[in-house]
Amino acid sequence: MQVFVLCTGRCGSMTFIHACQHMTNFTAGHESRWGLLFGARLCYPQNHIESDNRLSWCLGGLNEKFGEQAYYVHLLRDREATARSFARRIGGGPGSIVRGYQRSIVRCRDEDPLEVCRDYVDTVTQNISMFLADKPHVLTVRLEQARRDFRRFWRWIDASGDLDAAMAEWDTRYNASV
Repeated sequence: MQVFVLCTGRCGSMTFIHACQHMTNFTAGHESRWGLLFGARLCYPQNHIESDNRLSWCLGGLNEKFGEQAYYVHLLRDREATARSFARRIGGGPGSIVRGYQRSIVRCRDEDPLEVCRDYVDTVTQNISMFLADKPHVLTVRLEQARRDFRRFWRWIDASGDLDAAMAEWDTRYNASV
């Protein structure tokens, strides 16, 4: 089974994977195939959980390769908190996904950065929601309810390992915006 954590980014995806790394029947990676073209990017092993916000640009390929067989998690965080987190990082170098969105996708260089971030969050969230609409194995996890939702996720995929250690990961903020 492959599990894909689909999200905007800035919503706990790294923490989610750190928690998954306490499972003994799954491998887990955060952006583990970053930098590969989409054909190679989608070559994930069996019993693997992958979180990568750039997968939102590969939904057609995900559907073609994994379709209804994969399990999908839609990881969400409050829209405004997510947008503000992105806005604090929008000038963070050429790798910033929101900078790419602003300059190359929507091409609105003079727009308020927070508005660009809100638009990005809305667009990616809507695209993921549309992709998941017909999938049989979908679970929504909200960062604000991560402790409850992650336990449900653990049961949903029949994970084994150290659940207590996994839950403790939610006490650490990974990749936090400054």
